[in-house]
Amino acid sequence: NFAYLSSGTWSLMGIESKGPIITPETYELNYTNEGGVEGTTRFLKNICGMWILEQCRKEWEREGKNYSYPEIVEMANTAEPFVSFINPDDPSFANPHSMLKAIEEFCIRTEQPVPQSDRQIVRTIFESLALRYREVLDILESMSPFAIDVLHIIGGGSKNRLLNQYTANAIGKRVVAGPSEATAIGNIMMQAIGAGVVGSLAEARQIIRASIETEEFLPQESEAWNCAYEKFHNLK
Repeated sequence: NFAYLSSGTWSLMGIESKGPIITPETYELNYTNEGGVEGTTRFLKNICGMWILEQCRKEWEREGKNYSYPEIVEMANTAEPFVSFINPDDPSFANPHSMLKAIEEFCIRTEQPVPQSDRQIVRTIFESLALRYREVLDILESMSPFAIDVLHIIGGGSKNRLLNQYTANAIGKRVVAGPSEATAIGNIMMQAIGAGVVGSLAEARQIIRASIETEEFLPQESEAWNCAYEKFHNLK
C-alpha cells in the first residue's frame, strides 16, 4: 500500500494500480494513466520539482553566489519556517524570465510576505514543494483503490534529506528515500526478468531491497505542518 514520488527537476507522484482509473475527477485534475510492468497501470500526477530552485541558482550564480547543495540545505534549515508559500505548479513558475521575481510577484499577489533573503527563498521553495506533495497525495489517496501507508521517494531528489523530512512532516506518513538511480536499476532488473535470470517482479524487488540502502523519515511537528497546509491549500 504505497505511493511513489520520482523526485528531480520535475516530479511524478502516483500509485501502481491493477487497471486505469478514469473518472471525470481524474480528467479535471489532470491525473494520468500510463502502462506499467506486467500489465499494471501507473496512475500519477506530474508536479513541478526542483526546477524552481535550479532556476534561482542560475540567477544567484550570475550574481557571483555559487551555493553548493549542502549550503542550500543549511540555508533552508536555518531560515524562519512558514513565512510564505508558493504553488510550485502555478503557471507563473513554468518558465519566467526571472524565477526570483516570479516568487516575489506570487507572494505579493497572494498577500504574503516577500522572502527577504536567499535562505528564506530556499525555505519557501522546500516547504511549498512538501505541501504540494501533500495536496497531490491527498487527492491521489481519495481516488486510489487502497489506502496509502508509505511514500517511496526515488530519483536524485531522494538525496535531499531535509526535503524528505519536510515531506514526511507534511503528508503525515512514513517516507522511504532511495534509490537515487531507480530508473537505471529498474531497467536492469526488467532485462534480468526478460533473460530469465530473475523469476518475477516480486523477486526483482526483493533483490533491489536487499541491495540498495534506503533511509526512513517519520512525521514530526504535525500540528505546525497541518496549520501550514491549511494556509497553503487556501492560496488563490
